[in-house]
Amino acid sequence: MLGTLAELSLTGLGASFGAAIAAIGAGIGIGKIGAAAMEAIARQPEAAGDIRSNMIVIAALVEGVALFAVIVCVLALFV
Repeated sequence: MLGTLAELSLTGLGASFGAAIAAIGAGIGIGKIGAAAMEAIARQPEAAGDIRSNMIVIAALVEGVALFAVIVCVLALFV
């Protein structure tokens, strides 16, 4: 019984750690995307619309990958 409890505890710890790493990675990635976009807009203000739309698309893709990672970590708790 103690072995099963230890396995569940380690699974929960691993899933929590994986979800945290995915969220931190997404936050860092989106921050870098935003910083690069603001720098690009400062250099070429006339291209602000194109840069902003590309930034939103790329940020959504990064956030989507992070969401899938968190879902996989949550599923690891129940499987």
